[in-house]
Amino acid sequence: MTRKERALEIIKRLHKVYPNAKIALNFKNSYELLIATILSAQATDVSVNLATPALFKEFPSPEALAKAEVSEIDKFIAKINFHTNKAKMIKKTSQMLVDNFNGRVPDNMKDLISLSGVARKGANVVLGSAFNKAEGIVVDTHMIRLSNKLGLTDSKDPVKIEKDLMKIIPKEHWIDLPLMLILHGRQMCTARTHTCNNCPLGNLCPDAS
Repeated sequence: MTRKERALEIIKRLHKVYPNAKIALNFKNSYELLIATILSAQATDVSVNLATPALFKEFPSPEALAKAEVSEIDKFIAKINFHTNKAKMIKKTSQMLVDNFNGRVPDNMKDLISLSGVARKGANVVLGSAFNKAEGIVVDTHMIRLSNKLGLTDSKDPVKIEKDLMKIIPKEHWIDLPLMLILHGRQMCTARTHTCNNCPLGNLCPDAS
């Protein structure tokens, strides 16, 4: 079985188990997802989801967040890892949205990665889940671990992994595969010791043989 054939079979099987897979971050619009994505770096989605309702109630738009003092923003995200630096980042990004993009979140990779605190992974998250646009593939820690485990890549480097996956995965699945595989990595194939019983990927995974 080639890597492309393996990837297609993985997608087919995961669709049966996770037909409505979606991002774990809570958001109502592209602005909220962008800010939540910046906050989620090296932090849990749970901690971000606990903080953002009050944050967005107080600062419902880029304009509002851009006008706030960093110390004021920091109070709302104090329980998130690296909150002080992130408060600076989201204020700067909001100011950039106001100054450079008329207060709107851009819907392309080039502009998104120009924002403070936004790298390619975060840009892919926003493009896929806020705009339903596939310019790349989200590669997080679950994707690094599982794409290696399942034989889809031999690399540990996120940039190389994304390139490898883009070669073998049809573009129409660039958004849904990571959503499903990340969910699978959280619910069943965890990094901790676990059983492979009833895993939908079965014989596609070397660990199950």
